[in-house]
Amino acid sequence: MSRIANKPVIVPNGVTVTVQGNKVDVKGAKGELSFQIHGSIKGVLNGSELAIEFNRESQESRMHAGSARANIANMVIGVSQGFEKKLTLVGVGYRAKAQGSMLSLSLGFSHPIDHEVPKGVTVDTPSQTEVILKSSDKALLGQVAADIRSYRPPEPYKGKGVRYSDEVVHLKETKKK
Repeated sequence: MSRIANKPVIVPNGVTVTVQGNKVDVKGAKGELSFQIHGSIKGVLNGSELAIEFNRESQESRMHAGSARANIANMVIGVSQGFEKKLTLVGVGYRAKAQGSMLSLSLGFSHPIDHEVPKGVTVDTPSQTEVILKSSDKALLGQVAADIRSYRPPEPYKGKGVRYSDEVVHLKETKKK
């Protein structure tokens, strides 16, 4: 059994957390986020700590408590520091170009791919083969990065495609005659 729900979330200076019933609002320098917690648990704010209270006999309550605590902790980190994902384009002629909230990708298809980046995520292309995504919402950032990667995931023979910068692609050996 995970014991992550027993650990309180430390709220740093510059971040305000408000709990109203089952809704938790977090505001900071990088933005503001809100989270709806399950009805069987509740958040209790004690000074600069947010504790999750839950019924220890109920399996459903224990189940939701750990994930709620992790989501709230990610929200606090997101509004204070922010999150970042880096994508790398590997392949001849693979290019990316950011124009406002649009990301134009050339991935070897007969047409360019224009990806609309949702509000709350900023995109930057320091080079033609590098894409940097930044956001205060970790879940939204991960989903946008996965959507961009899904256009051309790395293939196992040459490793061409869109990959995370820290991703390791194990290459297969080609057929021998």
